[in-house]
Amino acid sequence: MPDDKELDSLKARMDAIRNAGVAASDTDGAATTETSYQQPQATAMPTMQKPVVSEDKVVGEAAERPAGPVGLDIGTSHVVVAQNKDNQIHTVQDLNAFFTVPNAKFSRDILDQKGIMYYEKDGLFYIVGASADSFAHMFHLETRRPMKEGLISADESEGLSVIKAVVGSLIQKPKTFGEVLCFGIPGEPLDGKGSIVYHEAVIKQSLSALGYSPISLNEGMAAVLTELSADDFTGIGISLGGGMCNVCLSYLSFPVITYSLQLGGDYIDAIVGRMVAEPATKIKSIKETELDFTSDAKDRVTIALQIFYDELIFRLLESVQRVLAASDKIPKIAVPIPIVLSGGTAMPKGFREKFENTLKTVNLPIDISSVRIAEDPLNTTAKGALIMAMTEAE
Repeated sequence: MPDDKELDSLKARMDAIRNAGVAASDTDGAATTETSYQQPQATAMPTMQKPVVSEDKVVGEAAERPAGPVGLDIGTSHVVVAQNKDNQIHTVQDLNAFFTVPNAKFSRDILDQKGIMYYEKDGLFYIVGASADSFAHMFHLETRRPMKEGLISADESEGLSVIKAVVGSLIQKPKTFGEVLCFGIPGEPLDGKGSIVYHEAVIKQSLSALGYSPISLNEGMAAVLTELSADDFTGIGISLGGGMCNVCLSYLSFPVITYSLQLGGDYIDAIVGRMVAEPATKIKSIKETELDFTSDAKDRVTIALQIFYDELIFRLLESVQRVLAASDKIPKIAVPIPIVLSGGTAMPKGFREKFENTLKTVNLPIDISSVRIAEDPLNTTAKGALIMAMTEAE
């Protein structure tokens, strides 16, 4: 346990980094924009610089060579990179998805002309990132994911290669060999599906091969580091992503309890799609652009989204109650603690109020002072990872 002097020092460093991120979001101009990526329209092709293509990775000319510590979030839905530039936190992201089409010289020429990110293997073009989403919409099919339920998918033999390609389209090798890179990892799944050990090890291996010194950070803890500096990094961080929900109870910056629930935005998209006979990609688009819990559901899609969001929140809070009640690790905390929610699944308007209402029905063994939504939910994990990377690099 750190003494007060050590805690004050850590808090001051993290406050300075966090405030830099706030300053970046409050400053006008493209040079200080939090995120340079924008979701393309369904039929639009993203305009990008011509990619450099190899058999197992794609590195776009626009990808940077970092000159300092890096925070990385390899999520089921997105890959996000965070860097500290002139004391301002900058993030860039792309979809963690791919789409395959048969290779042909004519098609290759078109892909190159349009700047589509891809690599070629076994007679197929693997189109990666936002470009994959555009192709899926055009062909009225679903994108494929290299990750499933928060972990590298066992169903996709090219999963790790696709992840490398998406990461490689955002960052290249660092300018200084051995640069610290911190990446988010899930907690151990409650139901034991998949291997965190394998997932963490192969990502570390691939990042080391790029010239980084990789360290891992629990995704729920990343939310605590990013959002709870004013609370001495004490509280419950929950990252609600596409593949899973990650939970971390932190006390004075120490992760006391971590775990994951393998339910997330993808589950909602898939089950709602089945209920209303629509593609999950379409449900995802509606969820991200139209869903509003503060108003009444207007059609069968939004009705189904409300129903399955209710189910997800209840199952999540029930798991928090069950895990905390069964643990003998919970410290004696004199005051109520906050819950901070991050991740794309927490972004619909009114989500915090819906979460709070369900929380009233659950008897947690710890008093909760407030429920907060992270200031930048999609980028919270990457920012928390950057904070840890910068701290480790000192």
